[in-house]
Amino acid sequence: MPQINTDLIMLDSMSKEQLREYFSQIGFEKFRADQIFDWMHNKRVLDFEQMTNLSKKLREKLTAECGFTPFEVIKNQRSMQDDSMKLLFRLADGNMIEAVTLRDFDRATGCISTQVGCRMGCVFCSTAKMGFVRNLTVGEILLQVRTMDNMLRAEGRRLTNLVFMGMGEPLDNLENLLPSITVLLDDNGYGFSYRRITVSTSGLTDKLPKLFELEKPVNLAVSINAATQAQREKIMPISRKYPLDELVRVVKSLPVSKHKMIMIEYVLLKGINDSEADAKAFAKLIKGMHVKVNLIAYNSSKDGQYRSSGEKETLKFQNYLIQERIGTFIRKSLGSDIDGACGQLYAKTAREKGDDNG
Repeated sequence: MPQINTDLIMLDSMSKEQLREYFSQIGFEKFRADQIFDWMHNKRVLDFEQMTNLSKKLREKLTAECGFTPFEVIKNQRSMQDDSMKLLFRLADGNMIEAVTLRDFDRATGCISTQVGCRMGCVFCSTAKMGFVRNLTVGEILLQVRTMDNMLRAEGRRLTNLVFMGMGEPLDNLENLLPSITVLLDDNGYGFSYRRITVSTSGLTDKLPKLFELEKPVNLAVSINAATQAQREKIMPISRKYPLDELVRVVKSLPVSKHKMIMIEYVLLKGINDSEADAKAFAKLIKGMHVKVNLIAYNSSKDGQYRSSGEKETLKFQNYLIQERIGTFIRKSLGSDIDGACGQLYAKTAREKGDDNG
């Protein structure tokens, strides 16, 4: 990667409002900010000289003072099973992240990362083994979407959906997540429908309501994975700070439209949380909530400490919840042969040595 001037102002990490304020400060009309916004996010042009409706004077000033989030795609893996695609990005500081395009019939879903590593410590997640390094900037979040969509467009396709289920806890980086979503929803940005964006969280109850302050709240998926506080603490240490009963209370209180349901995610671990007793306790826990359930197969990590529940246990768990009139689905595992499925993302940090195999 070429040497980066860290003193430059990264325009693609600024919201439309921040851009307008910046242009006002440097003595240019605010509508120029909207033009730049359109070039960056709608037209995907990151070269000031190609922004033909800007004056020469403005282009020269922007070239001297501003830039765009630097990154490098250093690996692109394709699944032989389902044609999903995993990208390994090297960021300007040497840290690396992974993002995945999951392909399922006509749908192409971008699985987006929000942090380098993660501090939640979930035992079934490879990203947790990285520890927490830092939050991604708005520009670094958006570049994943831009890169994947550009690659798909070159093949005559496009991203249809986005899920913030990659590396990191999205609500732990709320200050950059929300501006990113705003750009993704903007018709002059990426133009995604709020119905096609989902944010997954391990349940940071003090930040959950902030998602619903968006003008058009996106979909929410809450990763619960256990029926009792004691059980959840063992596999999701964050539950000590955000207790399960408080999480359920907050989810119940969210201002969800009657036409919209919250997704509850449940990773099935063999012999840990997949028994009939677990199903009964889980059904009792979420009874009366306006939710549907996604049962997720555990995708093995390198240490092999846990195992995935078998088909028999999974179907039995699902059938019990359905009998209790809880809409329950089994999520198809995509990209597992390239370690791109749920819980498998891992990338080297700047402090680690070795190759770039992710």
